[in-house]
Amino acid sequence: MSQKIFKAMVITEEGNNQFVREIKDRNLDDLPEGDVLVNVQYSSLNYKDVLSAIGNRGVTKKYPHTPGIDAAGTVVQSLSKDFQSGDEVIVTSYDLGMNTSGGFGQYIRVPAEWVVKMPENLTPRESMIFGTAGFTAALSVFRLVDYGITPDMGRILVSGATGGVGSIAVSILAKAGYEVVAVNGVVDEKEFLLEIGAKEVISIEEATDSSGRPLLKELWAGGIDAVGGEILATTIKSTQDGGAVTCCGNVGSHDLPLNVYPFILRGVTLMGIDSQNCPMPTRLKVWNKIASDWKLERLEILTTEIPLDGLNERIDLILQRKHKGRTIVRLPD
Repeated sequence: MSQKIFKAMVITEEGNNQFVREIKDRNLDDLPEGDVLVNVQYSSLNYKDVLSAIGNRGVTKKYPHTPGIDAAGTVVQSLSKDFQSGDEVIVTSYDLGMNTSGGFGQYIRVPAEWVVKMPENLTPRESMIFGTAGFTAALSVFRLVDYGITPDMGRILVSGATGGVGSIAVSILAKAGYEVVAVNGVVDEKEFLLEIGAKEVISIEEATDSSGRPLLKELWAGGIDAVGGEILATTIKSTQDGGAVTCCGNVGSHDLPLNVYPFILRGVTLMGIDSQNCPMPTRLKVWNKIASDWKLERLEILTTEIPLDGLNERIDLILQRKHKGRTIVRLPD
């Protein structure tokens, strides 16, 4: 390659636990070793990226660093027989954007085992509207369907429904024929949630029971939770006999104030969703569902597109809990 300098967001530590976010020049030689060099066309903004951008050591151990746990683009160089120059690919999860330089730069270099060929009927831009958040949502729906939760069994509750995971979960469930009840966020987005497919919208207060009762009235056939804490506990205690709830987030709390009764008296199943280390065979199945049966015709409703230099403002919105839907990042040509 003749061009070795590229643009990227770089997070730098400046002492006293202060972290600065800047768009800077980087060199290809600074990228980690790997099998596949990808020219990134689109990335997306996730909560984990925000944590990396503010210096959370549980996500990123060393700085300076370029976040971005999602990337979609074109292979430039490959040491793997599975990928050729010019292939369109998706890279999400694993260590990308955490301690490996991520998708908020024009180039990434990663192991071949992290790379997914772009499914037919999906563009790099569309894949990043899903990204890790959308993949996590789709994996959650996949697990409920695989478990045997069908639309005729009852309503599905989605918490954190205005966020990236929740909004796509609402949309996929609605397309798949489920009746979805969405939990509104801190900012009132009822009309948005109805527009993307929710049949009913309830408040955080309605979705949270602090009484301490071991079981609650059976309301849901299943649930997709992206919040944790009391909302997740309430969802589990309100799930009907034989139902299932997926869990993939802790923005509300990492604690789960719960007893065993929903599990031993109603047979409720709690499923942890680990999209980061999802096995590749399952990963491929889910991406192919995203590109086919679960492809969303109205993706733009969910999406705000920004250039690389618009990231700072959007990160601040997430920190203020004023963010909705998905933000995709368009990298410079």
